[in-house]
Amino acid sequence: MEVTITAEELAQEKMNDAHLAQAVQAIREDGYVVIADVIDHDHLDIVRERMTADSQKLIAAQKWGGAGRVEGHLQQGPPPFAPYIFRDIVANPFAIQVTHAILGDGLYNRFYNGNANTPGSGTQPLHADGPHLWPDLTVTHPPATLVVNICPVETTEENGATELWPGTHIIPMNKQHVSPEMEAERREIAPPVRALARKGSLLIRDVRLWHRGVPNRSSEIRHMIAMVHNIGWHQRPAKLLFNTGCEEAFPAGPLDHNVEFTDKPLEYLFTRFPTIIEQ
Repeated sequence: MEVTITAEELAQEKMNDAHLAQAVQAIREDGYVVIADVIDHDHLDIVRERMTADSQKLIAAQKWGGAGRVEGHLQQGPPPFAPYIFRDIVANPFAIQVTHAILGDGLYNRFYNGNANTPGSGTQPLHADGPHLWPDLTVTHPPATLVVNICPVETTEENGATELWPGTHIIPMNKQHVSPEMEAERREIAPPVRALARKGSLLIRDVRLWHRGVPNRSSEIRHMIAMVHNIGWHQRPAKLLFNTGCEEAFPAGPLDHNVEFTDKPLEYLFTRFPTIIEQ
């Protein structure tokens, strides 16, 4: 489902009650929602230019990442320092409004990374990014972790828009890998869709939703920025490191950004989480 934000909502940086209810219901029932075009395109262009240059380093090193480490797919985050940090990306008010409505007070962000789908890529195995917290239950629990993906460019079938399997977040299972038998059975019930989205859109999904990266048949790299918002009582990892100079992009509000700022240089490209480079 896609929610189109009005000019009034954009000006107020807040969805109306009807749109918020639609977004929440879509995540609860289908496992995902797209909030269309709510991020400044100039900001995305600045970040994308740097990410494209960074992608070449990962490609040269053949550091394929993501599910199955399939050639052409990179685990790649944006740089964690100015001038590449913008509030409407790291603390998008529409994303926070939706995740707060579902996860409640005390929610926090535990991840700032992403992926890149390069031209000629392969097909990932079908998977979920996270398991059910209590895998032996016959009735699955409400959402506890939501992934916020940001599209720096329009995502299309040609450039490898992610394949999503609606409703699979509420299927009881005790593993993240989806077997061919499970895939075939589910396809008869509810076939997959593609996460088509305009530039500047948000894709918010339950971490348990089945999905996979598919081939990018275009001539350009298609990036996706990712954050992971957790329910407040979920175990916290270490704080996310950012360089000083971008503090204003993380305003106080319902989301705990879970960040720490440092003057020291950070390695971010070849690590899942930025780490300090010791001199």
